[in-house]
Amino acid sequence: MRYFPDPDRNLDLGDVNRVVEAAFADHGKGLVQMPPKVYITLPAGDFRTMPGFLPSLGIAGVKIVNVHPDNPKVGLPTVMALTIILDTATGRPTAILNATRLTDMRTGAAGAIAAKYLAPKKECVLGVIGTGRQAEAQVHATAQELPLSGVRVWSRNPAHAEGFAARLAPLSAESVSIEKACDSDILVTTTPSRVPIVRSEWIHPGTHINAIGADAPGKEELDPEILHRARVFVDDPAQAFHSGEINVPISRGLYQPWMISGTLGEVVIGKRKRESKDEITVFDSTGLAIQDLAIASIAMRQASGMELPFL
Repeated sequence: MRYFPDPDRNLDLGDVNRVVEAAFADHGKGLVQMPPKVYITLPAGDFRTMPGFLPSLGIAGVKIVNVHPDNPKVGLPTVMALTIILDTATGRPTAILNATRLTDMRTGAAGAIAAKYLAPKKECVLGVIGTGRQAEAQVHATAQELPLSGVRVWSRNPAHAEGFAARLAPLSAESVSIEKACDSDILVTTTPSRVPIVRSEWIHPGTHINAIGADAPGKEELDPEILHRARVFVDDPAQAFHSGEINVPISRGLYQPWMISGTLGEVVIGKRKRESKDEITVFDSTGLAIQDLAIASIAMRQASGMELPFL
């Protein structure tokens, strides 16, 4: 068994996007095994277990990942993760990966793939709500797929937004009001908010939204009216009902499961698509185990690990 303590350093973002895109295609074709993630609530956060099997890559395993929003106050990441890979023939553990940065990258790749297929035009202005590690991952992954003519950044703390924009050079980025950030071709929301912070009146026709932050029950970032105006695509319906952007509107009777337009996998394989330049589209991302397996497959190929005995 090998341990990969920091396998993300040598990964190419384009390669990550491609392998995650292929995993979504397999999901759209019904070729994967992946039950919904399981949540355990802790006093200051939660942890999730995410098993899966991706036959096209011959890889199976499980990720354990936590979300603790106050961790930065004590010098720890909000999200930390560990992925265990199993031999598909025997079930023997073959690798353990520190998946903390890999989680950022694979989630960024999902947003980038959604933007690739659902953005209203080929060159876009990108709006970003939030300035954490996931916001940065979304920007860099999306820039691999589409030319970005500008990046508009908003944070509750203007200093954070200004620093974030400066770090994005050579991309043209600026700190703006939340209304200005929403006035973009692609909008990415990456906050842990439990109340809507993006208002419907700020979203113009043709906008594509990657709703990333709502990844647990009770979280939501978008005014539910946006969902009614938009065609909504999810990564996986069962997870989205439980813990995606649509989870709170569904629990309150403000949105119905039948209103979903399809999955990102169905978009990737051409079964669903953007139907007009003026429609609003939303990708509701909860994070899938197959994304973790896909990125683990290339991390293990491109990084060297330490041998650990398994008896």
